[in-house]
Amino acid sequence: MKNKSYIVFGLLALLWGLTFLFNKGASTLISPMQIASVRVFMGFLPVFAAALIGRKLKWQHLRYAHHFIAMSILAGSLYYFSFAKGIQLLPSSLAGMLSGAIPMISFVTAAVFLRNEPINRRSVLGLCVGFAGIAMIARPWDASISTNDLAGFGFIGLGSLCVGLSFVYARRFISPLGISPLALCTYQLGIAAVTFLFIADFDGALAIFDNGWIALGLFFGLGLFGTGIAYLCYYLVVENLGAVKAASVTYIPPIIAVLTGSLILGENVQLQELIAMAAILTGVIVMQSGRTPAMQNQLTAAPSRQI
Repeated sequence: MKNKSYIVFGLLALLWGLTFLFNKGASTLISPMQIASVRVFMGFLPVFAAALIGRKLKWQHLRYAHHFIAMSILAGSLYYFSFAKGIQLLPSSLAGMLSGAIPMISFVTAAVFLRNEPINRRSVLGLCVGFAGIAMIARPWDASISTNDLAGFGFIGLGSLCVGLSFVYARRFISPLGISPLALCTYQLGIAAVTFLFIADFDGALAIFDNGWIALGLFFGLGLFGTGIAYLCYYLVVENLGAVKAASVTYIPPIIAVLTGSLILGENVQLQELIAMAAILTGVIVMQSGRTPAMQNQLTAAPSRQI
């Protein structure tokens, strides 16, 4: 079973890494809001099926609907829209690099709001190295950076902040309830799907079918597999390999995003950007090594943790 879990681990890294490619392709035909709508709906289907089969959904959970709505915004609708918009504005390889900073954002939000995150020299060193990598990519001092690029950085940053805040919210308000992470993911994706149904403008959405490969990438690559099946894979990896080992899967998607962006989409990846990505990943690894095992387990197993 452990060997099979490592295979699932590799599949999960691949699925998360390819989401940037599929998202970028869809952004050439439809809007970020439409992309996020399809993603959460298709991602909801396998998670809902697994929760039903596992009998994780309970009528008594309805009393916590306000918490599920909050999580659906932070870890669902706002998060997926922000990333879709950021990927539309930036090269997918660059967006993938920046996504590697999500664990650092989660660390900072936990330290600020939960106050049980140990702050030590190793953690501070990791954060400094990682944020130096982000600065090398964003280059706020460079007057030649376009407005679109700055907006793209902002949307990826907003999406990453949503993930960090969703962890804080889940730890403070939902973890004490003892609700299965599978059930929580079902609720937050389901509510997000309904939210998009009311707020999204679907005019022109059928343009996605102008290119069959891009449509397949959106519905199945990004939605069904990259969101729904990927969450089930992550759940299985945490259960069988442990939360600490599962955390290392987040180091791989940025690398896959760079490879697919450069080799498939023909994006120009500069040496400085590769050095920046290495700095971000190094910073995350150093920061993670400064945590206690108990805190690593809490952060990695948080039900809001997704790419």
